Amino acid sequence: MLNGNTKIIAHIGYPTTTFKSPMIYNPWFDARAINAAVIPLGVKSEDFGRAFPEICRFTNFHGALITMPHKVSVIALLDEVSTAVKVAGSCNAVGRDSDGRLIGDMFDGEGFVRGVARHGGSLRGKRLLVVGAGGVGSAIAASSAAAGASEVALYDVNASSTDALANRLRQSYPNLTVAVGSNDPSGFDVVVNATPLGMYAGDPMPLDVSRLSPSTYVAEVVMRQETTAFLAAAEARGCAVQVGIDMLFEQIPAYLEFFGFPAPTQEELRAVARVDY
Repeated sequence: MLNGNTKIIAHIGYPTTTFKSPMIYNPWFDARAINAAVIPLGVKSEDFGRAFPEICRFTNFHGALITMPHKVSVIALLDEVSTAVKVAGSCNAVGRDSDGRLIGDMFDGEGFVRGVARHGGSLRGKRLLVVGAGGVGSAIAASSAAAGASEVALYDVNASSTDALANRLRQSYPNLTVAVGSNDPSGFDVVVNATPLGMYAGDPMPLDVSRLSPSTYVAEVVMRQETTAFLAAAEARGCAVQVGIDMLFEQIPAYLEFFGFPAPTQEELRAVARVDY
């Protein structure tokens, strides 16, 4: 039940048809009798710079989930950001403090790392390929480095984004091997598709799946459907996989703490979630 006291968390991105967060947060708010709601707001890139400050002026605005394509551009509109945002160069959570200042944080990478752990794995000492150096890819690379990966290789069609991320990783993690320029998955322990490829039928693969080793752990960030064509192809190669929705479930407790709510367990979230595709 929405009313005049409902705390609104704006879920801002485009297109909204891919959003899964409201199907997880809102059932949990209902189950806990918390008067809050995640509301999808579709904002295109060309409108974001004007729309975002106005959304934050709403008196019942409690915070925002930021998703593609705004995770990088939102940083310039904030008053303060976390260290995770500075290293990743992207932001996916915005809160407003008691002084009205907008504070940004980043939980995508933490969600990925926790997802790997939930599947019984660890990134310590592993060689990782991240395809896509945008907001989510940058966060995954940064958190993987913090989790002890020995090498992070980066690939993106935008070479300047790749180079900028590589430089930030080298500055923050001088012992980390950082490579750029190739999406060949051969020889890597972990491979992540952090691009939007897979959101639409007929999208090309983010890399040559035939070069995946069966021992490679393959992860996806796309949540349009649970098993994307990329993950299906990886499974056919014998690879263990992590679906995109796993990363979301894993980061939600951190989000909720950031917004001042109690943190649920994964079991609590999954018990009430109403995710569909």
